[in-house]
Amino acid sequence: MKTIQTDRLVIRNFRVGDAEALFAYMREPVASCFFSLKLADLAAAEREVLKRAGDDEYVAVCLKESGHLIGDLFIHPDPTWPDDPEKPQQSDTVSVGWNFNPLFSGKGYAFETAKALFTELFIHQSTRRIYAYVEDHNASSRRLCEKLGMRVEGLFLEYVTFQNDSAGNPIYENTMQYAILRHEWNQR
Repeated sequence: MKTIQTDRLVIRNFRVGDAEALFAYMREPVASCFFSLKLADLAAAEREVLKRAGDDEYVAVCLKESGHLIGDLFIHPDPTWPDDPEKPQQSDTVSVGWNFNPLFSGKGYAFETAKALFTELFIHQSTRRIYAYVEDHNASSRRLCEKLGMRVEGLFLEYVTFQNDSAGNPIYENTMQYAILRHEWNQR
């Protein structure tokens, strides 16, 4: 992914040197949807950084002034079904999400980052539709989606599980889907 700069942030691919900052917020993920990505130690974080550096699925969010990693975004284009398998098509629909170190919350970094990403996807990459899944109890992510102009498209009851209760039974969570279309973004 090409590097994106905002007033206070740089959005770029992961690189060697990001492991310690990634470990700082992934050793105990706050949002349940990231529990499966929990990192056990710095060595695991170093492996994860190398994996993420190899593609554009996860991108790093860093403070512009210091270069310090404070969070990340994930970008998942939906699969396409090309008529000709020899000529794969770029999907025009993208799922996104964000994960920030809680030490940097409440400063507007998530909104600044997501706004820059949405602009990049809609304007420069011809994305038609962006959507995000948010657990119904994740109030900060729900507010962020709404601030970005995304609308609720659905509520999936007991949709997914990220953890088990003390008896080993899955705890299912309700998940909301938010979305926005390019023409809606352009009208903002």
